[in-house]
Amino acid sequence: MDDLEFRLYLKIDVVQLDFWIEQGWLIPETSSGRRQFRDVDVARARLILDLMGNMGVNAAGVDVVMELVDELHGLRGTIGRLMTAIGRQERDVQRRLFESLEELDRV
Repeated sequence: MDDLEFRLYLKIDVVQLDFWIEQGWLIPETSSGRRQFRDVDVARARLILDLMGNMGVNAAGVDVVMELVDELHGLRGTIGRLMTAIGRQERDVQRRLFESLEELDRV
């Protein structure tokens, strides 16, 4: 969705949106010099609105939360790649890996 549609959908003004982009909380795609927003941007904007509006979190707090969200997303990708790599191993290797993980859970 384009800039105007995004702002109308979320009921935010251009000043808020520009601030969020300057902070790096949203990184829209740019096409022909125009900002384009994806579903992930909508989700992130809703989180920002919740944090700042409903929970009273300041900009520094939002920055921390958004960094944690980005780290979590990165970890999910890493775990997905790890599971793919494990899936490519022989059954015996897979079994030993999962047994090792179970042992770690017991510690």
